[in-house]
Amino acid sequence: MKRLLITCLLCAAALAASAQAKKPTIMVMPSDLWCNTNGYMTTYDNQGVTVSVPDYQRALQTDVNLLPVIAKINDLMADRGFPLKNLESEVKDLNRTDAEMSMLQSRSGGSVNQSPIDRLRQQAKADIIIFLTWNVNQTGPKKSVTYTLQGVDSYTNKQVAGDTGTGAPSFTAELPLLLEQAVNTHIDNFADRLQAHFDDMFANGREISILVNVFDTSPVDLESEIDGRELSEYIDDWMADHTVNGRYSLEDATENYMRFEQVRIPMYDERERAMDANRFARELTRYLKGAPCNIPQIKQMNQGLGRVTLVLGDK
Repeated sequence: MKRLLITCLLCAAALAASAQAKKPTIMVMPSDLWCNTNGYMTTYDNQGVTVSVPDYQRALQTDVNLLPVIAKINDLMADRGFPLKNLESEVKDLNRTDAEMSMLQSRSGGSVNQSPIDRLRQQAKADIIIFLTWNVNQTGPKKSVTYTLQGVDSYTNKQVAGDTGTGAPSFTAELPLLLEQAVNTHIDNFADRLQAHFDDMFANGREISILVNVFDTSPVDLESEIDGRELSEYIDDWMADHTVNGRYSLEDATENYMRFEQVRIPMYDERERAMDANRFARELTRYLKGAPCNIPQIKQMNQGLGRVTLVLGDK
């Protein structure tokens, strides 16, 4: 009996340790506000509309404080067991493939509809982005740092944790040390909120959005009947069967359009790879191409980690 009790306790301890070991992967980035204030913005053309986005590469190569400041926050989070993605490394890797992405086109000549920030997040696949804003205050010979940390779910762009504050004035001139002193008081609470959000994703699934559209040249629409049921019903049933606990919301639906929000998908696929909107939607595409739907042509457009559009009837 004692041996059985010890075995049960050891198993319980192992399970608890395993649960605690799972932490979200994070990447620390300067906020849009910091980049704009310091002149590190660039523009790109989004289907005829000029959009301004942060120029992380120029900021990393130019600002002498950015890398040490990011490294300090990385250290604080690593001390608390969070796996890290390094912004500088991810930007370098993205630049290696950027030329190939810019040349990628569909058969009809349409380009991949992703912003530079979407592509960076898609490549890094961090669960949470920590956006960092700071400025140095000078009072006589003393300096202090006012900072803001925003923990954002990289799949939904929803803020899941936040913290702001000002450190005590100090004679030191080293910005990373000033930042550490300012952040240290609240970093544990901030990390706990990140972990709570991640734990919720494990229990209830990761949140994404899926849009289903129909080309105007498509031989079928979402109200087309297949074996006595509308195509939209097959899609709705598939979502109910493949989301975590059947959790999703069909926000709107017409004969040409279905919009699914708050779609909860598993954290990992059967191969233990992180699941994202792209992988989840590929499974839906395979289903729609098979019997009984038999839709031969489906165009999939990925818009970051947490949003994807399927267009039925062409590519």
